[in-house]
Amino acid sequence: MTQANLAALVCYRLEQADEAVRDARLLLSRGSLRASSNRSYYAMFKHSGVISLFNRLYVKSGRFPKDFSKWLRRAFDLRTRCGYASMVTVSPDETAELIAHAEQFVDRVRAEMEPLSGEG
Repeated sequence: MTQANLAALVCYRLEQADEAVRDARLLLSRGSLRASSNRSYYAMFKHSGVISLFNRLYVKSGRFPKDFSKWLRRAFDLRTRCGYASMVTVSPDETAELIAHAEQFVDRVRAEMEPLSGEG
């Protein structure tokens, strides 16, 4: 993959993340807490299989704070429970906190990727 293609992919994924956060806020405002939790998770990650890789490459190396690993795991767990478990309830406060963490996560990833994408 060329540098230009990689930069375009990064920009595209960040746009998807921004859209997911906007959707999460809208769903929260309408009382759709499970759906909001789902969108918050997908703002942070697109595939659950990369959580351990993220932790190994970015958290353990100190590039990202340990809290990011906790937030990501919490978002994954909540999304899984909301999507597949029976009788799951999520509080508005829990959902709002998840959105805030997703925004911080996306903002930090964007800042880390600016040199690659040529922004900044």
